Amino acid sequence: MTDFIDDVQVEQLLDKLHKLKHELDDEVDSLKHTAEPVKLDQQAFGRVSRGEALQQQNMAKANLGQCQERIRQVEEALRKIDSEDYGYCDSCGDEISLARLHAKPESPLCIGCQEQQEQS
Repeated sequence: MTDFIDDVQVEQLLDKLHKLKHELDDEVDSLKHTAEPVKLDQQAFGRVSRGEALQQQNMAKANLGQCQERIRQVEEALRKIDSEDYGYCDSCGDEISLARLHAKPESPLCIGCQEQQEQS
């Protein structure tokens, strides 16, 4: 695989990625219902209730987008494992620390590049 990740660690990370994908898929299914358009029936909702429903819908849409992006990252990490490119930063090409991969196995960036991206 790679010089810094052995086969046992790869299997552990692969298991984490599959579990994470399953959890995220379940969350997406749940959020899709919450993100459905709010009906404009004024008799069913008062102004405040409708506003709260719209706010919940917007939060669900944002969470849905974040989950879908994480699923994309998980799927990309799984492809990288297959091609033996897993564990290397997409930005600088350096190794991503094993601790970071265990904490967030779908991480495409090392901690330094992630911090740099967040600052810009």
